[in-house]
Amino acid sequence: MAETSSSQSVSTKLERIAKMAKTMPGVPLSTLAHHIDIEWLREAYRRTRKDAAAGVDGQTAAEYETNLEANLRSLLDRAKSGEHYRAPPVRRVNIPKGNTGKTRPIGIPCFEDKVLQRAVTMVLEAVYEQDFLDCSYGFRPGRSPHQALEAVWAQAMQMGGCWVLEADIEDFFGTLDKTKLREILSQRIRDGVLVRLIGKWLNAGVMEEGSVYHPETGVPQGGVVSPILSNMYLHEVLDQWFETQIKPRLKGRGHLTRFADDFVMTFEREEEARRMLAVLPKRFGKYGLRLHPEKTRLIRFHPPSSPQSPPGNEGQRQRSVDLLGLTLYWGLSRTGAPVVKRKTMKSRFQRALQRITMWCRQHRHLPVKEQSEALSKQLKGHYAYYGVTGNFRALRRLHQRVERIWHRWLGRRSNRHLTWARMKAILQAFPLARPRIVHSYLRVANP
Repeated sequence: MAETSSSQSVSTKLERIAKMAKTMPGVPLSTLAHHIDIEWLREAYRRTRKDAAAGVDGQTAAEYETNLEANLRSLLDRAKSGEHYRAPPVRRVNIPKGNTGKTRPIGIPCFEDKVLQRAVTMVLEAVYEQDFLDCSYGFRPGRSPHQALEAVWAQAMQMGGCWVLEADIEDFFGTLDKTKLREILSQRIRDGVLVRLIGKWLNAGVMEEGSVYHPETGVPQGGVVSPILSNMYLHEVLDQWFETQIKPRLKGRGHLTRFADDFVMTFEREEEARRMLAVLPKRFGKYGLRLHPEKTRLIRFHPPSSPQSPPGNEGQRQRSVDLLGLTLYWGLSRTGAPVVKRKTMKSRFQRALQRITMWCRQHRHLPVKEQSEALSKQLKGHYAYYGVTGNFRALRRLHQRVERIWHRWLGRRSNRHLTWARMKAILQAFPLARPRIVHSYLRVANP
């Protein structure tokens, strides 16, 4: 009951902050930190993941919870006083980046730091959600990658085909300009406590292989406060610029859809798409960012019968768009009408198979029932994201491949050969989760 009351109190404060920010657009706010009290920290603690890896201090969430009230009060006092709070360095680990052989650096803050970052993030979200535009979807309350995908789908359908500018920001989290970020922050946030805390996190440094260093640019990818800071940055660099300066000058239709640092632009007219391709690197260069030259491309995205796709360019007009794990491409509906379809990206499909193969190899000696339950859980997780209208064939293919993989590794538990007939009996007794469509995009696009 006390926890519910505390959450309601914080919710009321968040509504108050949001209302103030909405009624004062573009005005720097200087009285925000007083909302962060012990109830606020309790709610921030509740919203913080408890199963993540420990930071440089090695303290886990369970250890922090043993003396939770005293720890939160101490954290509040140190954060408000300013002088007594020191942001610890972020522990950096490198995780594989798909099947490329490359790695992606991820920052892991200390657990207590995560709680405080969550508390500040809650304030920032309440303010900036009043400013952010509809074209951004990443790391925002009530918004999802599927909404971003549906937006691009609807744009292409409404235009009957379009030119797609598919862009990739090279090492966004590592090259973000801290000075520019502080300037952008000061346009909306002037509260001394919040500005000081964010400054400490930006300067906290990174610990990797036992050594601490302080990068001149970037924010730790994986830090709790990093997503809202990156959204603030790209809101200024890209979203507002496109909506207020570019869009009004377009003769044809044009749209921006951004999810965190991934974005695509759709244009009705080729010349305007090419003009944007030329000017976009200059705009990003002003803010210390660089578009990846090999991953930024302009795609002719029209159905085969489109008059905007002249004869002789059959290959070009069948180009597909990769976005957020799914490939968008033109096909035909059951009635023979051109329609944008979605399927799992090849790299994501292969990654899922590799992950399941590794799991079967490592856990092949578990009881069959436990293996079936674990594999079904992994398949359901895959369906939950990739189960979109038109992608059932890829889901079914994954299900069949997983059955074969499981058969192969069950057959290696002993020297006795496991026939497929025997495997069918196992699958009848312990069936794997069947494919299902979770996200339906069957909507009529308005012309």
